[in-house]
Amino acid sequence: MSEMSYARNLVKGNVVERTHLRQAANEDCFGVQIATKQIDEGIAAGLMAADAGATWLDLNCGCPIYEATRRGLGAALLRKPTKLGRLVAGIAEGIPIPLTVKIRSGESASRINVMQVSEALQNAGAAAVTIHGRTMEQRYKRAADWGLVQQAANHLTVPVIGNGDVLTFYEASRRMSEHECIAVMTGRGALIKPWLFQEFKEQRELNPSTLERVGIYYQLVSYMKEHFGDDAKGRKKAFYFLPWHFNFLCRYRSLPEEVYASKSREHPLIATRVETADANLGETLESLSHLERLLRCESEEAHEQVAAALWDSTSEQDAAAQLEKIAADSILEWEAAAAPSRDDREGRIDENRG
Repeated sequence: MSEMSYARNLVKGNVVERTHLRQAANEDCFGVQIATKQIDEGIAAGLMAADAGATWLDLNCGCPIYEATRRGLGAALLRKPTKLGRLVAGIAEGIPIPLTVKIRSGESASRINVMQVSEALQNAGAAAVTIHGRTMEQRYKRAADWGLVQQAANHLTVPVIGNGDVLTFYEASRRMSEHECIAVMTGRGALIKPWLFQEFKEQRELNPSTLERVGIYYQLVSYMKEHFGDDAKGRKKAFYFLPWHFNFLCRYRSLPEEVYASKSREHPLIATRVETADANLGETLESLSHLERLLRCESEEAHEQVAAALWDSTSEQDAAAQLEKIAADSILEWEAAAAPSRDDREGRIDENRG
């Protein structure tokens, strides 16, 4: 599914918003997600999505960021289920493709209304409902409440997609089998390990090596050059996103099912703090290469340097060589600087996602 687009800006022809209509050549099933509170805007955006080849349109009623909620969009729509039902019915009737809706469990812990909202959406003609098991106020704090997701799935006749705290293929499989979901949606998990979808497909951990991950990140940069341009202007645009991605990519650790499946039942792995070296796997800091430690480093300065090296490299091999040198020169300093502020930084980064 695409990044969320503001329907009003999309319909008005905003260049950035219209890029969200692009479907990759290898995407057999492609959906476009919009934010709106107006039926006419939703229909217009849905028609554009259908013309662009989208299989379905998704209405985002789960986004908790202020930029959306201050406009009465995203999770703010959960405050009035009846009005939301009219919005969904109007859009669904006016577009030639199915309309799905993404919601949260409610506005706050004292205003959880997921059952009322999801039933209103079903009655309004939503083809499926995605439920994030947190409230708007919680954003990404505390564990997602999958019990609420299951309650809704048992009550509704339309398909329910569960969302919240999915980092591994075995967590995704368990959520589907134990919580009555037809599918699960992942957000931060895919930012930490973009190969998560392949892991789920193959039902095994891929566990890419240090050099293989350098290759994956180099490929990401290649895609950014293709999209933004391989020049100074393109670099400036790309670097609005690229170093930020390493705030998530640096959190990748191997999480073998035989070690972590039971732990995932006690606490979400995505919210479980793992040190640079994972003692559960017999790792020590000294057993890791400098390059591996660099890829796991949480220093924002390190992320800037890694992004720059990848952008300036001419091949995967050149990227690995440049990163090896950077790691040898600076990893000890960056590890020391990153350690004191780790918890605050992770929370802030997750909150900024929306």
